[in-house]
Amino acid sequence: MTDFSVRLQQVRERLALACDRYARDPAELRLLAVSKRHPVSAIIEAMRAGQVDFGENFVQEGIDKIGALAEHTARWHFIGHLQSNKSRQVAAHFDWVQSVDRLRIARRLSDQRPHHAGDLQVCIQVRIGDEPGKAGVAPGEVPALAVAMLELPRLTLRGLMAIPPPETRFDHQRRHFAELRALYERLQGQGLELDTLSMGMSDDLEAAVAEGSTMLRIGTALFGPRPEATPPGLESR
Repeated sequence: MTDFSVRLQQVRERLALACDRYARDPAELRLLAVSKRHPVSAIIEAMRAGQVDFGENFVQEGIDKIGALAEHTARWHFIGHLQSNKSRQVAAHFDWVQSVDRLRIARRLSDQRPHHAGDLQVCIQVRIGDEPGKAGVAPGEVPALAVAMLELPRLTLRGLMAIPPPETRFDHQRRHFAELRALYERLQGQGLELDTLSMGMSDDLEAAVAEGSTMLRIGTALFGPRPEATPPGLESR
């Protein structure tokens, strides 16, 4: 087995235990492999192990990887902070954008999505926890943004994403995820057809499973420690 295959099996075992403990169906969970700063060779290894969904934080690095791996089957998610001047590139190359936090960005993505491509799948990034200056929409502003986004062509609103403050205590981790879950269920109760609750990473995936996550963004636990330098030939900007 490759290093990735071993780590993937370990993550699946963690998920299986969490699902058993919190009465979740493992089939409800999707693993998003966060591949930022990892080389193309590592992503190919992951693909050979059956991984399909990959997350990138930097626009140009992600586009370079998408081009290098065009012959492989993959779904590419942009999960970093998106600046207006990069929206056209993201709209043209990625399958998902999980970090929409402004109506202006959503409109640009809608306008700039190529007509030959299918709808861009999007999530609203919610700012959970008291972290001034952090990206994301304040929870109270999410319903209005979600309703406005439903009117935009070329976009399909799938759900919510959050990166809560780092916590070591399990109950604190759950508290943040419970806040996002409550907001997600409130939107569903208002008639929004959402199916994606993107929350949970390598250090808190059990708490995310307990609170209803449907997509886990896993980097270190799958790829190992992230290289400090950008992969050769891939500029992160």
